[in-house]
Amino acid sequence: MIMIPVDFYFVLSALLFFIGVFGFITRRNLIAMLISVELVLNAVDLNFAAFNRLLFPGQFEGMFMSLFSIGVSAAESAVAIAIIINVYRRFNSDQVNSIENLKY
Repeated sequence: MIMIPVDFYFVLSALLFFIGVFGFITRRNLIAMLISVELVLNAVDLNFAAFNRLLFPGQFEGMFMSLFSIGVSAAESAVAIAIIINVYRRFNSDQVNSIENLKY
């Protein structure tokens, strides 16, 4: 069985992280911004698993942290989608500019 070096996981994680940050900064659609945040969280989960494999090969602490993080991001996604649905019902738009109307 061929083992993939841990460095490849770190490169993939960094790529996912920067794609997520770029998507969050450049998008004005709330759903696209939520997807970008999820990409960043997936990069963090991949780092948990890769560091676990690198530092403690026989243990599963990083894997459990990844599972915990996935659960937290699922709850975060549910709350974010509920907020986006309410914003859409109120302003008939899913753009970030529509939220600025809530200030006044």
